[in-house]
Amino acid sequence: MRIANLSGRAVLVDDDRAIDVHAASCGRFGPDLASVYTEWEAFSAWAGTALGAGAGESFDTRDLEAPSPTPSQVFAIGLNYRDHAAETGLDAPDAPPTFTKFASCLTGPETDLMLPTDTVDWEVELVAVIGREATNVSAADAWDHVAGLTVGQDFSERTSQLAGPAPQFSLAKSFPGFGATGPWLVTPDEFANRDDLAIECEIDGESVQSGRTAQMMFPVAELIAHLSAVCTLRPGDLVFTGTPAGVGVGRDPQRFLVSGNVVTSRIEGIGALVQRCVK
Repeated sequence: MRIANLSGRAVLVDDDRAIDVHAASCGRFGPDLASVYTEWEAFSAWAGTALGAGAGESFDTRDLEAPSPTPSQVFAIGLNYRDHAAETGLDAPDAPPTFTKFASCLTGPETDLMLPTDTVDWEVELVAVIGREATNVSAADAWDHVAGLTVGQDFSERTSQLAGPAPQFSLAKSFPGFGATGPWLVTPDEFANRDDLAIECEIDGESVQSGRTAQMMFPVAELIAHLSAVCTLRPGDLVFTGTPAGVGVGRDPQRFLVSGNVVTSRIEGIGALVQRCVK
């Protein structure tokens, strides 16, 4: 099942058509997508009956917005791929390094990205969206708390991220548009193997990152167990799960985004994001 945010309204995506959730459910769910997550179990049961009936309207993907637009918390994991840790010159971590991206940076799948400096980097990531509240959840039960998966792009302003005696990540990764997500949420049952998906990023058609989510040192279930041991995860919360090797800061010479670049972030079974860089 694919659920999207179309011009601020929750929709089910059935092939190339969108079924308005609020209208189809006679007002039971929606109209906004954020409210759907608070009733995820009931919504999921209903949504299965609304698909496949040939209903819905065609839509323009440019009108899609963030699939979880107002999360109470946005978690992000660093160094979760061994090859990415290596390219940054850091040891593989013993536990997931965790920071936040502030929710004001979230945006949809097809956007213009304003570059605030000349040192903006790219990081394609799988993003898990929480569907059921999670506190002290075991890894074995963690997937029961996931509404679905989406594509994320963790843009990073490297100068401010690495400045000072104690580098900080959160502000440097939260400029407007630095949390592109979408194009929609895909429920876990849609994947043959939800823990092993091809993940890639292209700049102007050139592949700069390519890997598989099975390469994560801390897979989705372990991340949810780790985070929920400290924080209660709430419906609609996001977990950016880390990026594979190929980022600009890890190259020699280093490479950063410039005006005119088109960044395409793609994950198998979900879809793609497209960000056009502007100054």
